[in-house]
Amino acid sequence: MSSATNIALVGVGGQGIVLASEVISRAAMLSGLDVKKSEVHGMAQRGGSVTSHVRIGQKVYSPLIPEGETDFLVGFELLESLRYADTLADTGVAIINRQIIVPVTVSSGEQPWPDDIDERIARAFPRRTMIDALEMAGELGNIRVVSMIMTGALSSLLKIDRAAWEQAAAELVPARYRDVNLRAFAAGSRSSG
Repeated sequence: MSSATNIALVGVGGQGIVLASEVISRAAMLSGLDVKKSEVHGMAQRGGSVTSHVRIGQKVYSPLIPEGETDFLVGFELLESLRYADTLADTGVAIINRQIIVPVTVSSGEQPWPDDIDERIARAFPRRTMIDALEMAGELGNIRVVSMIMTGALSSLLKIDRAAWEQAAAELVPARYRDVNLRAFAAGSRSSG
């Protein structure tokens, strides 16, 4: 990687975006790459939007991805993915979890849910992989491993050794959840490869 690779993770509070960004950053550092990371939590504890920028390369000077220069958009939720579609570079790739978390403005009746969300996703992301990460996590017996499934899906698109990914996950995930998270990572890496 001679220039920075720009990764944006977007979703809703509680989906594990911060953990995913930590694992990505740590795996890149273990591979000898420079890393800069930035997070915006907003109203995360109340189901609000969460974004994280991770920039990796030989030398990275800023943690913020310039507008329209995201190489990989990792969307943990459908509507949040669509919200950040304009940040993706023309050659960018989106990895999108099919999960829907209805925003308060929709559940309260203030705003309508877009009936054509699948068509909007298709138009906004011509280069995309759709993943049923919540369903996969349920099959693994722990719905909290969605973030590792999404991280695994991203890993198959980056030039970082599998050993660095596994070491990063092992260092950052509590020991009692390590096995299920490593299985989730493996399942995710198979889903987009």
